[in-house]
Amino acid sequence: MTLEALANQGQTTRYESLVASIGPKIREIRKQYIKESFYGFQQVEHRLELVAIIHGMEFINDSKSTSINGTWFAMESTSRPVIWIVGGVDSGNDYEVLRNLVRTNVKGIVCLGVDNSRIHQAFDDLDIPMTDVLTMEEAVQAAYYMGTPGDQVLLSPACASFDLFENYEERGMAFRKHVKNL
Repeated sequence: MTLEALANQGQTTRYESLVASIGPKIREIRKQYIKESFYGFQQVEHRLELVAIIHGMEFINDSKSTSINGTWFAMESTSRPVIWIVGGVDSGNDYEVLRNLVRTNVKGIVCLGVDNSRIHQAFDDLDIPMTDVLTMEEAVQAAYYMGTPGDQVLLSPACASFDLFENYEERGMAFRKHVKNL
């Protein structure tokens, strides 16, 4: 299987697939069975999940990315300009890790949460349009209006969801609902 066959599922999936293939290879499971298992792979809910393409804009649900590392992989895996929905309960995140990716990949930031001050401190100086919202409906609408055809709206919050949602699943379901209502 080539990397191109896995390319549509994102960089993180490629990394995970390569790692996942090592165990079966060590156990001498035939390549054909390993290939078949990857071709049947279904995307995981709330992890780089394509929700819809609306007016040429991709809407990606990565609500499960509640840490800087998860968001880094999500941003690193895209080749489109990103409208980034970020925020929630910040547990001392070091946003410096994301600065280069944000500088090169992000064209708009939607801060979803009660307190977005640390996100503003980290990215205000990059001169990227940024807005604050308190509901997922507002977040989806703001991201939609910031974007243009060819962009990707990426919900990858880098934070826990507990300020506005019960958990990341509820946050991801709210994103899906409001994207489908556009």
